[in-house]
Amino acid sequence: MTLTTAQHPLAPLTADEIDRFRSVLTSLGLVGSSVRFAYVALVEPDKADVRAGLSTDRRVSALLVELATAETREVVVNLATGDLLVDRVLGSGAGHAPTFDADFDLGDAIVKSDAGWVAALAKRGITDLENVRTVSLSAGSFDYADEVGIRVTRVLAFYSQYPSDSVWAHPIDGVLAHVDLTNQRVLRIVETDVTHVPAESGDYLDPAVRGPERTSLKPIEISQPEGVSFTLDDNVLSWENWSVRIGFNGREGLTLHNLAFDDHGVTRSIIDRASISEMVVPYGDPTPTHNWQNYFDVGEYQFGRLANSLELGCDCVGDITYLDAVVANDFGYPTTLKNAICIHEEDYGILWKHSDGFAGTSETRRQRRIVISFFVTVGNYDYGFYWYLYLDGTIQLEAKATGIVFTSGYPGGDYPYANEIAPGLGAPFHQHLFSARLDMAVDGPTNAVEEIDAERVAMGPGNPLGNAFTRTVTRLRTEAEAQRVAASDKARVWAVVNTETTNRMGGHPAYVLYPEGQPTLLAADESSIAKRAAFATKHLWVTRFHEDELWASGAVVNQHPGGGGLPAYAGRGRDIDGTDIVVWHTFGLTHFPRLEDWPIMPVDYAGFTLKPHGFFDRNPTLDVPAVIGGHGGAEADHCAHHG
Repeated sequence: MTLTTAQHPLAPLTADEIDRFRSVLTSLGLVGSSVRFAYVALVEPDKADVRAGLSTDRRVSALLVELATAETREVVVNLATGDLLVDRVLGSGAGHAPTFDADFDLGDAIVKSDAGWVAALAKRGITDLENVRTVSLSAGSFDYADEVGIRVTRVLAFYSQYPSDSVWAHPIDGVLAHVDLTNQRVLRIVETDVTHVPAESGDYLDPAVRGPERTSLKPIEISQPEGVSFTLDDNVLSWENWSVRIGFNGREGLTLHNLAFDDHGVTRSIIDRASISEMVVPYGDPTPTHNWQNYFDVGEYQFGRLANSLELGCDCVGDITYLDAVVANDFGYPTTLKNAICIHEEDYGILWKHSDGFAGTSETRRQRRIVISFFVTVGNYDYGFYWYLYLDGTIQLEAKATGIVFTSGYPGGDYPYANEIAPGLGAPFHQHLFSARLDMAVDGPTNAVEEIDAERVAMGPGNPLGNAFTRTVTRLRTEAEAQRVAASDKARVWAVVNTETTNRMGGHPAYVLYPEGQPTLLAADESSIAKRAAFATKHLWVTRFHEDELWASGAVVNQHPGGGGLPAYAGRGRDIDGTDIVVWHTFGLTHFPRLEDWPIMPVDYAGFTLKPHGFFDRNPTLDVPAVIGGHGGAEADHCAHHG
């Protein structure tokens, strides 16, 4: 076959490359009818080679799963030569590949043919199985000896009153099936005394539920009559002084590479690679049918493969540029996700403004940002990830959570672990915790991290009126020291500084991470989820760069007992003071569902901001004009007035 190879070593895999990868594995006898593919991704080349513009062979990795035995093997292929570089079978305690599409149908078939499960539903008044919708969910890792060495799912059920009904309104709670996918059998049925099935409709498209649509909103038109201010060439986005290479893979989804800023003709690096490395949704309901619920949407569900095809006027408004994404399906064949990535510009209010009574001037400039985003649907929830780059050098990541809250049968009374959001319908308390992996390169690869706290100063000879306050700066010198939590009462931030370059005032250029400081993982320290999602117990981790350390909870997450990822990386105790470092930031939401979150949840937001601090010698937006384009006229006088 003729191989169409991507032009740049960091470019996403093409359909031809994925076909080539599968063909090599097939020729080696590694692909059979019951083998499935997971985590098919480019093995990114050495960063130094990329910077030097060296040609490197494209390598592709995957996990191959033999469904009949649950054997999981890691493989890496050199596409140029066809050589199998890695072929390693994972041990039984190393976890399993993520869920496959067919697992949902298989779990459904297994429970509906199990007499015990059918009887449990009958206790709850459900006998018409054709109207039962099951969800086969990642099982976690608990002390069940019969779940070792097999692929396991846990199955909950919901009732559908009619084909387009919102099944989340009708959980058939109080019954849970532990299912062995490998041997296709039910291991056990877990029941509680919750037997009611909530009946009220949650169909938010039904006029009887939503009421008549309002007619009071007038159109808002967003236009750019002279076109956009950015260019996109071979996946490199250039906008104002920014440049960034856009990547995508089936595990993480959107990735950003070689993020840099042109500072008066000098290209200055900031981040080598940025992505959402992992996210976990741990639930806080301790009942036996819900206490196991915690989902790793990256490591267990591969949310890059779940990216939406975005629609103009719905997901993105304005002058939009879309990028398709190519991923591999469960059988190792390429699938194109149309319009998976959205790129556009937004006005963002005031950039800077001042009315000077002495000089008789009044000046205003408008802020603008470029947006790079994608949206995924993982079961009941939908998540948008929006990277913003601003004119003044600010970088921001915003995660948007919407969709439908996971539901249960509300047990009654003042239940302390869920809210009743409709008659008899509960929504368990839970968290959405994300890990951003930021391979920093502030002015180059020699970086360090400083923790900066605001500090009160006691009254005394040096502070006679008690008005003084200052700050403390603490260098985090080892991976053990660099496991930190936010402290809003101290305005705690973390500065990533270049240890070798200086700005015009003699300080070290930096980018400062401003956390939102929401709670970290709330589960008990001894819990299974605390071991498996250890990344979520700290807001900040800093590790020394290693090309194989990409995942906050480890390379293989599904049914893994824990300890992988950041605890293992940071446990090496490496020096991080003035070297190539990776900053891992945990951020997210703690969700106590509201009545207003039902039957569909308005967007909730979480994220973080990176701002330049001494990176530029002065405000980098002094050259932004008062009026953009050639349509100023009298409008220009309103934005820039000289008395």
